[in-house]
Amino acid sequence: MPRSMRAANRQTLPPDPTKTSKYPRTGRRAERIAHVLGRRQLDLTVILENVHDPHNIGAVLRSCDAVGILSVHTIYSVEERPTRAYARSTSGSASKWIEIHHHDSVEKCYPVLRSNGFRILVTALTDKSVDLYDTTFTSPTAIVFGNEKRGASDEAIAAADGAILIPMMGMVESLNISVACAVTLFEALRQRRAAGLYDQPSLSEPRLMQMQHDWLTR
Repeated sequence: MPRSMRAANRQTLPPDPTKTSKYPRTGRRAERIAHVLGRRQLDLTVILENVHDPHNIGAVLRSCDAVGILSVHTIYSVEERPTRAYARSTSGSASKWIEIHHHDSVEKCYPVLRSNGFRILVTALTDKSVDLYDTTFTSPTAIVFGNEKRGASDEAIAAADGAILIPMMGMVESLNISVACAVTLFEALRQRRAAGLYDQPSLSEPRLMQMQHDWLTR
């Protein structure tokens, strides 16, 4: 059959009524958004310090979305901030659903979080580091993850309220940052779910309604 005839035949085929987008802008999409926003955790956040690899950033943002984190903070004092890595068109669309707050230094970032009642824990191997599974994540907590090669800076460690480590049984002493973030956040999720922190919305009713409207337009 000539190509022109094949093209004509394709144009006359009726549309498939079963094909829909993943979350069409219908009542079903609105329900999905309401369900997700109702479980967003206002008092759990991540701080990325000089993390530069876009793949790591994307994976971290997906983990944050998965456990219900509302906002993420970044510090870029040495590395140049990879703007595209935080764009809504990347990160498997995770950045569409997370508020990103950028800071130029530890001195500018930490006080903002502390003024909102957060304690700040840094992931680092120090003499005072506490085992991840001996750490409580049910109170307002910000978790710092440092640069892929250098880890968290001395400044970030010294100014934090404590340090945590992931127990490891092998020869390698550390995990990739995105893996370490996922392991840590899902331990936080486990604790928070057991404590019932996902059972009721932490967002106020006006903010919840405003965000539902905003998300429906994304």
